Amino acid sequence: MKKLWWIILVLVVFGFIQLLGKRPPAVTGTGSNDLIRTSHVPQQVVTLLRTSCYDCHSNETHYPWYAHVAPVSWLVNRDVREARKALNFSNWADLKLSRKLKMLNKIGREVDEGEMPMFVYPLMHRQAKLSAADRKLIVEWTESYGESLFSE
Repeated sequence: MKKLWWIILVLVVFGFIQLLGKRPPAVTGTGSNDLIRTSHVPQQVVTLLRTSCYDCHSNETHYPWYAHVAPVSWLVNRDVREARKALNFSNWADLKLSRKLKMLNKIGREVDEGEMPMFVYPLMHRQAKLSAADRKLIVEWTESYGESLFSE
Protein backbone atom coordinates (compact mmCIF):
# COMPACT_ATOMS: atom_id res chain seq x y z
CA MET A 1 0.00 0.00 0.00
CA LYS A 2 2.90 2.34 0.81
CA LYS A 3 4.33 1.74 -2.66
CA LEU A 4 1.02 2.75 -4.27
CA TRP A 5 1.04 6.07 -2.37
CA TRP A 6 4.56 6.79 -3.58
CA ILE A 7 3.52 6.11 -7.17
CA ILE A 8 0.49 8.38 -6.81
CA LEU A 9 2.64 11.11 -5.24
CA VAL A 10 5.19 10.91 -8.05
CA LEU A 11 2.43 11.10 -10.68
CA VAL A 12 0.81 14.09 -8.97
CA VAL A 13 4.15 15.93 -8.72
CA PHE A 14 4.97 15.08 -12.35
CA GLY A 15 1.54 16.33 -13.41
CA PHE A 16 1.95 19.52 -11.39
CA ILE A 17 5.35 20.41 -12.86
CA GLN A 18 3.80 20.25 -16.34
CA LEU A 19 1.94 23.44 -15.40
CA LEU A 20 5.12 25.29 -14.44
CA GLY A 21 7.57 27.04 -16.69
CA LYS A 22 7.40 29.42 -19.60
CA ARG A 23 5.90 28.82 -22.99
CA PRO A 24 8.37 27.74 -25.66
CA PRO A 25 9.83 30.40 -27.95
CA ALA A 26 7.46 31.14 -30.82
CA VAL A 27 7.72 29.41 -34.18
CA THR A 28 6.99 31.79 -37.04
CA GLY A 29 8.40 30.01 -40.08
CA THR A 30 10.70 31.44 -42.71
CA GLY A 31 10.48 35.21 -42.77
CA SER A 32 11.59 37.72 -45.35
CA ASN A 33 14.75 38.55 -43.34
CA ASP A 34 16.00 34.96 -43.14
CA LEU A 35 19.60 34.20 -44.13
CA ILE A 36 18.56 31.65 -46.73
CA ARG A 37 16.06 34.02 -48.35
CA THR A 38 18.26 37.12 -48.38
CA SER A 39 21.69 35.67 -49.14
CA HIS A 40 23.29 33.32 -51.61
CA VAL A 41 23.79 30.09 -49.70
CA PRO A 42 24.73 26.94 -51.63
CA GLN A 43 22.06 24.23 -51.40
CA GLN A 44 24.42 21.82 -49.63
CA VAL A 45 25.07 24.42 -46.93
CA VAL A 46 21.34 25.21 -46.71
CA THR A 47 20.67 21.55 -45.97
CA LEU A 48 23.35 21.44 -43.28
CA LEU A 49 22.17 24.66 -41.65
CA ARG A 50 18.55 23.49 -41.64
CA THR A 51 19.36 20.07 -40.13
CA SER A 52 22.06 21.12 -37.67
CA CYS A 53 21.44 24.77 -36.78
CA TYR A 54 17.96 26.07 -37.54
CA ASP A 55 16.08 24.30 -34.73
CA CYS A 56 17.85 26.50 -32.21
CA HIS A 57 19.14 29.43 -34.25
CA SER A 58 15.98 30.45 -36.13
CA ASN A 59 12.28 31.04 -35.68
CA GLU A 60 11.65 27.72 -37.46
CA THR A 61 12.18 25.46 -34.46
CA HIS A 62 10.65 21.97 -34.74
CA TYR A 63 9.89 20.87 -31.20
CA PRO A 64 9.99 17.08 -30.73
CA TRP A 65 7.52 15.41 -28.37
CA TYR A 66 9.91 15.43 -25.40
CA ALA A 67 10.27 19.22 -25.69
CA HIS A 68 6.71 19.49 -24.38
CA VAL A 69 7.33 17.45 -21.21
CA ALA A 70 8.74 19.15 -18.11
CA PRO A 71 11.44 19.27 -16.89
CA VAL A 72 13.05 18.56 -20.29
CA SER A 73 10.91 21.30 -21.86
CA TRP A 74 12.51 23.84 -19.52
CA LEU A 75 15.97 22.93 -20.79
CA VAL A 76 14.95 22.91 -24.45
CA ASN A 77 13.17 26.25 -24.13
CA ARG A 78 16.16 27.81 -22.37
CA ASP A 79 18.58 26.50 -25.00
CA VAL A 80 16.44 27.82 -27.88
CA ARG A 81 16.04 31.25 -26.22
CA GLU A 82 19.79 31.53 -25.61
CA ALA A 83 20.64 30.31 -29.10
CA ARG A 84 18.28 32.79 -30.76
CA LYS A 85 19.68 35.57 -28.59
CA ALA A 86 23.22 34.72 -29.70
CA LEU A 87 22.30 34.24 -33.39
CA ASN A 88 18.94 34.07 -35.11
CA PHE A 89 19.16 33.29 -38.82
CA SER A 90 15.56 34.47 -39.19
CA ASN A 91 16.73 38.04 -38.49
CA TRP A 92 19.86 37.93 -40.65
CA ALA A 93 18.95 40.79 -42.99
CA ASP A 94 18.44 43.09 -39.99
CA LEU A 95 22.04 42.68 -38.82
CA LYS A 96 24.67 45.31 -39.54
CA LEU A 97 27.60 44.28 -41.71
CA SER A 98 30.00 44.20 -38.75
CA ARG A 99 27.64 41.89 -36.82
CA LYS A 100 27.24 39.57 -39.83
CA LEU A 101 31.01 39.31 -40.19
CA LYS A 102 31.40 38.61 -36.48
CA MET A 103 28.70 35.93 -36.61
CA LEU A 104 30.21 34.28 -39.69
CA ASN A 105 33.58 34.19 -37.97
CA LYS A 106 32.01 32.67 -34.86
CA ILE A 107 30.02 30.11 -36.85
CA GLY A 108 33.14 29.02 -38.73
CA ARG A 109 35.23 28.76 -35.58
CA GLU A 110 32.63 26.89 -33.49
CA VAL A 111 31.73 24.47 -36.27
CA ASP A 112 35.40 23.86 -37.05
CA GLU A 113 36.20 23.18 -33.38
CA GLY A 114 33.19 20.88 -32.99
CA GLU A 115 31.43 23.14 -30.50
CA MET A 116 28.36 23.41 -32.72
CA PRO A 117 25.98 21.83 -32.88
CA MET A 118 25.96 21.34 -29.12
CA PHE A 119 27.11 17.84 -28.09
CA VAL A 120 23.66 16.76 -26.90
CA TYR A 121 21.72 17.86 -30.00
CA PRO A 122 22.99 15.18 -32.44
CA LEU A 123 22.34 12.52 -29.79
CA MET A 124 18.61 13.13 -30.21
CA HIS A 125 18.75 14.27 -33.86
CA ARG A 126 21.10 11.91 -35.68
CA GLN A 127 20.75 13.78 -38.99
CA ALA A 128 22.29 16.86 -37.31
CA LYS A 129 25.68 15.19 -36.79
CA LEU A 130 28.26 16.91 -38.95
CA SER A 131 31.01 14.93 -40.63
CA ALA A 132 34.48 16.40 -41.10
CA ALA A 133 33.55 17.17 -44.72
CA ASP A 134 30.33 18.90 -43.59
CA ARG A 135 32.27 21.01 -41.11
CA LYS A 136 34.81 21.95 -43.77
CA LEU A 137 32.03 22.94 -46.17
CA ILE A 138 30.39 25.22 -43.59
CA VAL A 139 33.71 26.80 -42.61
CA GLU A 140 34.61 27.45 -46.26
CA TRP A 141 31.16 28.94 -46.87
CA THR A 142 31.45 31.31 -43.87
CA GLU A 143 34.81 32.51 -45.17
CA SER A 144 33.71 33.01 -48.78
CA TYR A 145 30.38 34.55 -47.80
CA GLY A 146 32.13 36.92 -45.38
CA GLU A 147 34.49 38.03 -48.15
CA SER A 148 31.56 38.55 -50.54
CA LEU A 149 29.88 40.93 -48.09
CA PHE A 150 32.65 43.45 -48.72
CA SER A 151 31.75 43.67 -52.39
CA GLU A 152 28.04 44.41 -51.81
